[in-house]
Amino acid sequence: MLSARPTPPTRRAVVGWVLCAAPLAAACTAPPTPPAPVVTPAAAVVAPTAAPRPPVVVLDAGHNGGNAAHAAEIRRQVPDGRGGTKDCNTTGTATDAGYPEHAFTFDVVERATQRLTAAGVRVVLVRTDDTGVGPCVDERGRAGEAADADAVVAVHADGSAPDDSGFHVALPDPPLHPAQGAPSQALGAALRDALRAGGFPDSDYLGHEGLAPRADLAGLNHSTRPVALVECANMRNPDEAALVSSPEGRQRYADAIATGVLSYLSTT
Repeated sequence: MLSARPTPPTRRAVVGWVLCAAPLAAACTAPPTPPAPVVTPAAAVVAPTAAPRPPVVVLDAGHNGGNAAHAAEIRRQVPDGRGGTKDCNTTGTATDAGYPEHAFTFDVVERATQRLTAAGVRVVLVRTDDTGVGPCVDERGRAGEAADADAVVAVHADGSAPDDSGFHVALPDPPLHPAQGAPSQALGAALRDALRAGGFPDSDYLGHEGLAPRADLAGLNHSTRPVALVECANMRNPDEAALVSSPEGRQRYADAIATGVLSYLSTT
């Protein structure tokens, strides 16, 4: 008599057994948890630092080369800053040999501009050539405010008696604006001291200790920035006429003016 054969497992059961067999046991477990991503903090954002504003200086070379040919234009009356009027401009003076003040002032200002620019100063010129007319004195006086200047320096030379000599620095007096007070006095003193150090003598005919308070100069009266006017020399004095007529002399004046301006800026 034959015994009964065991019933073989179904295909589904076999398949299930194979999938759980030892060699593939890992497939029957939950997959490992992936590591958490590493988050690197973003770099701190630093706002760019604005470059510091360079000091601004207005240089006003007195008169102009075309003034003599336009008499009616430069005689036009403009406000003097103290309730009166004055001529728009003048022709300036000259040496007995004919070297004109307008050429002297323009050359000195160009030379001083090179020195100041090299020192990091932004220079604004009231006139950029020696062939034009004007500008009028009231416009020159407002140039510092238009340029947001830290200082304004006008450059001139005088035409006094032949025996008179020396420089003087004119300042607005009495002040019409806060900048015309102590700041202008400090600028004037710095220019005076630099001119003395450059070997130039104080005026022996105008002002005191190289400084001359003036109420009649419209370019000073209209200023709302520290302002001074340098009368470098008497062009009618023979010795000073020779000095202002030479390139070497003009360079000395330019160096002294630039030194005075830089000294003043270093204290503000």
